[in-house]
Amino acid sequence: MFFNLVDLCQNWLDEHGLSALVQLMYQLEFRALLATALSFAITVFAGPKVIRWLHRKKVGDSPEFYNQTLNELMKSKANTPTMGGILIVAAILVSTFLLSDWIHSRYAQVCMCVLVWLAGVGFFDDWLKLTARFRKLGTREGLFMWEKLLFTLGIGVIAGYFLYKGAQQIDATVLNLPFQRTYPPTPIAEVIVQPPNVASNVIVLSLAWFVVLAAFWIGLMSNAVNLTDGMDGLATGTVLIASIVTAVLVAIAVSPRASFFLMVPHVPEAKELLVIVGAMAGACMGFLWFNCQPAAVFMGDTGSLALGGLLATILVAIRQELLLPLVGGVFLMEAGSVVAQVGWFKITNKLTGKGRRIFRCAPIHHHFQLQGWNESQTVVRFWLIALLLGIAALAMLKLR
Repeated sequence: MFFNLVDLCQNWLDEHGLSALVQLMYQLEFRALLATALSFAITVFAGPKVIRWLHRKKVGDSPEFYNQTLNELMKSKANTPTMGGILIVAAILVSTFLLSDWIHSRYAQVCMCVLVWLAGVGFFDDWLKLTARFRKLGTREGLFMWEKLLFTLGIGVIAGYFLYKGAQQIDATVLNLPFQRTYPPTPIAEVIVQPPNVASNVIVLSLAWFVVLAAFWIGLMSNAVNLTDGMDGLATGTVLIASIVTAVLVAIAVSPRASFFLMVPHVPEAKELLVIVGAMAGACMGFLWFNCQPAAVFMGDTGSLALGGLLATILVAIRQELLLPLVGGVFLMEAGSVVAQVGWFKITNKLTGKGRRIFRCAPIHHHFQLQGWNESQTVVRFWLIALLLGIAALAMLKLR
């Protein structure tokens, strides 16, 4: 909104010789960095008040892991406030509202809708879990998995439709396969005069396929980040690393020089997403201030579903969703461990009458905890894995 206000008052500012004071607002990179700083500041300064409010409302989690050893290891976290994701979501929304040109950006509008939708789903899920002990015995503890999938896939379908309709050129609807050149090699001097056409062997997606891919990745990543949120700072730090990598990918996608040089899809209409991903990184940094061990607050489903969905939406928008196995590799590893554990248990139970497990506990971070890693070791090592995978994702851009 501040950006739009500056744009609206540009003539008046020129007349009074004040335009030089606000010229930086027209620089995308400056607004992205400012959004990072603003989002961080909002989270850090509002954090103590929000945590005290959650304490007063007795919004504390007492999770049951159905594993006696794990329950003993995690008992110190009982009654730590959860639903702190409202702090992250608020910081992202305020920073985006003030510093991005969301009024004229369909992509920014879609991302904000995904963020609010999934935060709402997560908030309702957290509320059901936290109030279960006050309701009659046998009542549900949160949303059922099929309900979460319905809501996350549903917003994925809606987001995919509007992202496709918001694309202003064919480049924004291609399937960006690994190692495949989106454009033929073209000298930079020629690119400035005439942007190259998409290579003849590149697959251009129809609306239906675009929507299917968007729904799949948004639904998968939102639930994967949710499963990762089980240790102090684990999900927050990993999303922070993924956000920084995504910011680099967005900067490349919206720059004609960089995207044509690296031969990856050029999506200029996604430029305001750099402000959003900057705000996401800043909010995660600020939240990590309170979420590092020992955590004063957890993000809960309110934050994890929203962050995972937003990350996937941005990468779908810039046509880099196939890098999600690297950018979000830790999240997919966590989700895969749960799927493998449950699936193998059901298969062996059906075949032998006794279910067996692959891991001592799933998600996999609890397996390593039961193997003897302490919480700090597990979290930092998972951060390092996320960082290495992020570097690999950026390196993949050159392998074409």
